[in-house]
Amino acid sequence: MFKKVLIANRGEIAVRVSRTLRELGVGSVAVFTDVDRASLHVRRADEAVALGPDPRAYLDAERLVAAARAAGCDALHPGYGFLSENAEFAELCEAARITFVGPPPNAIRLMGSKERARAAMAAAGVPVVPGGGAGTLEEAGLTASRVGYPVMVKATDGGGGKGMRLVRSEEELAGALERTRSEAQKSFGNGDVYIERALEGPRHVEVQVLGDRAGRVVHLFERDCSLQRRHQKIVEETPCPALDPATRDALCAVAVQGARSLGYHSAGTFEFLLDRDGSFYFLEMNTRLQVEHPITELVTGVDLVREMLTIAAGEPLLVEPETRGVAVEARLCAEDPARGFAPSPGRIDTYVTAAGPGVRDDSGIDEGAVVSPDYDPLLAKLAVWAPTRTQALARLLRALGETVIAGIETNVAFLEGLVATPEVLAGQYDNGFVERYAAELFAASRETDEPLLAAAAAVVAALADTTPRPDEPDGNGLSPWVMLERAERLGR
Repeated sequence: MFKKVLIANRGEIAVRVSRTLRELGVGSVAVFTDVDRASLHVRRADEAVALGPDPRAYLDAERLVAAARAAGCDALHPGYGFLSENAEFAELCEAARITFVGPPPNAIRLMGSKERARAAMAAAGVPVVPGGGAGTLEEAGLTASRVGYPVMVKATDGGGGKGMRLVRSEEELAGALERTRSEAQKSFGNGDVYIERALEGPRHVEVQVLGDRAGRVVHLFERDCSLQRRHQKIVEETPCPALDPATRDALCAVAVQGARSLGYHSAGTFEFLLDRDGSFYFLEMNTRLQVEHPITELVTGVDLVREMLTIAAGEPLLVEPETRGVAVEARLCAEDPARGFAPSPGRIDTYVTAAGPGVRDDSGIDEGAVVSPDYDPLLAKLAVWAPTRTQALARLLRALGETVIAGIETNVAFLEGLVATPEVLAGQYDNGFVERYAAELFAASRETDEPLLAAAAAVVAALADTTPRPDEPDGNGLSPWVMLERAERLGR
């Protein structure tokens, strides 16, 4: 095992990786920009290296490798986002004799291009959505006519919900091509796009895989990530409530087959679109740890970060696929639903996390933390486990109700409303569910908020009324607990 690992990331995933390193007895080194100097991930690591004032320094591959070398690290874990799927970064680590805790660079590079990934998976026998090239408007028109409208125009190097547009007719194609190319160039430095058939009302289902350097590949079952807003996942669950056992087995087998064809090692995720008739199609592969990995860990008992580290160290993969119960995760974000989910930076004055049986809180913040507008708004991930889906959803609602984040706007109340909808409770939703019902969900969350806000205001006022005056130092002889209980009663 390694002696010291640099965590080339920030926030909750950096905290998550450092926890496993501590359990393994491996030294952890955090990196931070000036705005993150006092962040939780810095305080949770054994050491920390400053990257300077530029908030984009987490994308500076040479500076990160230099930091790892200066700190005496023999490995580097990229987390997710930033440079986690950058083949050149992995190669730079290898050249510096620092083990990159992830897959081989050639797999990262191949899967980083959606168009090349589709071709590679089709050659490996993995079903792909019908599609083709869109290098010119003429080629795009021919591809769209062949596969049939509606179609999706997608950036070849896209990800994170960016660089894709739905096109329902030939008249919309030219404008969609232009806008998607422009967005792709700005977001990914590559304006190339391709076209694939748009499935109506599919579910987004992904399969977690693990492979070692000796060629053994296993799956750790699937996750349903269909509850999305603007192509960004917000609630995930495992197992997928829409899969029958035969389809689940076929889906997982295809993912393993695809990983083996790449000579893949480390953790990775195959993402699929599940059509209404039960057929499924390869969407993309993420050659890294997923944001939603905690729910797989909860149902399998496997520490995916530990497995990534042991595989990178050359040890054999000993995991056997087993699953138990149901797990669900909600992403808590610094965003304001009242303003179209605009980012909500600022200082967190109060942070109360949920706890209790079957609750896991993966946070990148604590009380007093300052949320910067320079980074992703994800604050924490709240995941729960229970023996049944009904119990798991009830537990998640209870945990969301316990969570308090004050000082900034968040999506917590919106998530409560979403999880409590009859469709989600019944498992009857698809990729477009949140977008179709966003207005109703927002209205429901506001109705939930108003009495809570009124009660909170009453509590504050009551506490102010019961604060001891200078001439009453003992507060009329009442303990703080009695005064608080009285204030809470008034708040009701």
